[in-house]
Amino acid sequence: MASRSLSPKDVRHLFRSHRVSSCEFSCRPPAALFSTRIVGDTPILVRDFIRSALYDSNHGYFSQRSGSVGVLERSIKFNRLEGRKAYMQHLDKIYKQNDISWFTPVELFKPWYAYGIAAAIMRTANLSVPLKIYEIGGGSGTCAKGIMDYIMLNAPTRVYNSMTYISVEISASLAKKQTETVGEVASHLSKFTVECRDAADRSGWGDADQQSCWVIMLEVLDNLPHDLVYSENQVSRWKEVWVGKQHDQSGLSEVYKPLQDPLITKCMEIMALEHGPVTLGGKASSVAKHIWAKVFAKPRRCWLPTGCLKLFEVLHGALPRMSLIASDFSYLPDVNIPGERAPLVSTKRDGSSLDYNSYLDAKGDADIFFPTDFWLLERIDHYCSGWLKLQKDKSSKQGRKRRTITLDTSSFMEEFGLPSKTRTKDGYNPLLDDFKNTKFYLSVPTHNTK
Repeated sequence: MASRSLSPKDVRHLFRSHRVSSCEFSCRPPAALFSTRIVGDTPILVRDFIRSALYDSNHGYFSQRSGSVGVLERSIKFNRLEGRKAYMQHLDKIYKQNDISWFTPVELFKPWYAYGIAAAIMRTANLSVPLKIYEIGGGSGTCAKGIMDYIMLNAPTRVYNSMTYISVEISASLAKKQTETVGEVASHLSKFTVECRDAADRSGWGDADQQSCWVIMLEVLDNLPHDLVYSENQVSRWKEVWVGKQHDQSGLSEVYKPLQDPLITKCMEIMALEHGPVTLGGKASSVAKHIWAKVFAKPRRCWLPTGCLKLFEVLHGALPRMSLIASDFSYLPDVNIPGERAPLVSTKRDGSSLDYNSYLDAKGDADIFFPTDFWLLERIDHYCSGWLKLQKDKSSKQGRKRRTITLDTSSFMEEFGLPSKTRTKDGYNPLLDDFKNTKFYLSVPTHNTK
């Protein structure tokens, strides 16, 4: 560990590793891990398999481990640590003392991580109207408390007094924990509410709210359900992948069907919108490519963020004037599963991390998390706002409905945060130096809303 920055693998294990004892597995009934009956007699889409494996109320990974998101008793005093080695030793000590699955970045760098997000909001928010903030998947409530602390300390009193902060949380136990965390400051509670529901369910949002608001999503996109499409070679048509039981009922296998699911076809349409018509030269090239593909066949697999698409459709429909801040992994190291944008499927056995070679092996005992393609995320955002749909109509001259930017975590924190607060004595700064595989996405509405 001589280098100044962590390798991507080190980063992943720091923030997604599971420091649990082997008795966590040996003491739990085997049925809770493997006999989840995710797939019945008929095949299901890959996204439905992943949703059940992660969120099933009885056997899903997060349902079983909702208490495993760590909460630090006190903030880390980075300025008192000598450097990277001391920081790593301190981090290792914290994990061993707490015996939890992971600490999120907003927890490790509290309150400074949340302060940076709050500063970004305050810099661009319209403070002439009451500030409304939604957070999706708020974990233990550390981000909510940090943002409300910052606004209480730095914004005009009227802004704090009139603000509302709404957490949309699918886990009942985490929803309770969020209220406890925010309630550490008594004045926050009158401004904070938790709605225990699925943010991707449009019915939970009620009528569309035309008022300006902010939506925060930290490490949410990586655990949203994805679909998978497959092609036999470079020129064959894509097919949907479904998951079904093998004929002898001993395991699961993939089933390939023609494209027909509306969400899958819509996601593929968004990815292909920039492709123009095939020219004459392109046709000749296509024939040659077809011959080559038949001789040297190479199967293709592509993971589609259909869960993200569904969530953004719901958010744009319910909150058309929202501003958005999202943060997530831009790539993941050491992924064994094939396909573009493939997930990492990881569990813990006898105190050691274990990465599966197939997503089908995850039946409630493993985390499934995906890298975020921020280029595609931006296109989904524009599509759901209505702008990309209009571009198909060549007669439309309407401008973009969103202004967007993607920043490395270090760039975001240098712009909005307080980097000096997370710097060690020798100048090493884990918040700036160790998050090379994470990014922030910011999206705000323009005046082109008609």
